[in-house]
Amino acid sequence: MAYGVKIRAWGEYALFCRPEMKVERCSYDIITPSAARGLLEAVYWHPGCRWVVDKIYLRKPIRFTSVRRNEVKSKVSGSRALGVMQGKREDLSICSKAEIVQRASMILRDVDYVIEAHFEMTDKANDTDNPGKFKDIVMRRLRRGECYHQPYFGCREFPANVALYEENEVETAYPGERKDLGFMLYDMDYTDPENIQPTFFRAVLEDGVLDLKDCEVMR
Repeated sequence: MAYGVKIRAWGEYALFCRPEMKVERCSYDIITPSAARGLLEAVYWHPGCRWVVDKIYLRKPIRFTSVRRNEVKSKVSGSRALGVMQGKREDLSICSKAEIVQRASMILRDVDYVIEAHFEMTDKANDTDNPGKFKDIVMRRLRRGECYHQPYFGCREFPANVALYEENEVETAYPGERKDLGFMLYDMDYTDPENIQPTFFRAVLEDGVLDLKDCEVMR
């Protein structure tokens, strides 16, 4: 029995930032595998299972739009906050007039994906956990529209709608076409918590489908 699931995720805007863009934000052409995994974890997360994204179906053409947003260029450090909690007298406020900066962003608009994924059991599962139990919980939560937190496309200001996709076939935006999207962020490698590293892969759309099952992951 396969313990996979297909979900549809859609929304008005999305921003999956390219790490090579240091100041102005520019999105990848399609949702990254790590962002797709984040949508699944928003629906159901448990230490006893790990989500693995198999395929991403692009249902609408890739379209970009440019927006200009106000952002804060600094943040309160954890060490300063900890010092205040321990009794140190220090001002943690951020003056928005001095710290605000206006930046342009190249974002995706009118996005619609179908994410095909499965989960694997981890060593943190207890004796009462089993794949059938997790599959039932996931399907029930998707049909009820339940989430642990609001799913979003890259940034929290771009919310995502998520629903169970129960049709057999998925119509894609680019049937009969092959699109090389270049190198894309795959995920973060948490093997060494002291040295978390990004991993990348060559993203190629075949008939509007990004197949991740046999992709070569590079560091």
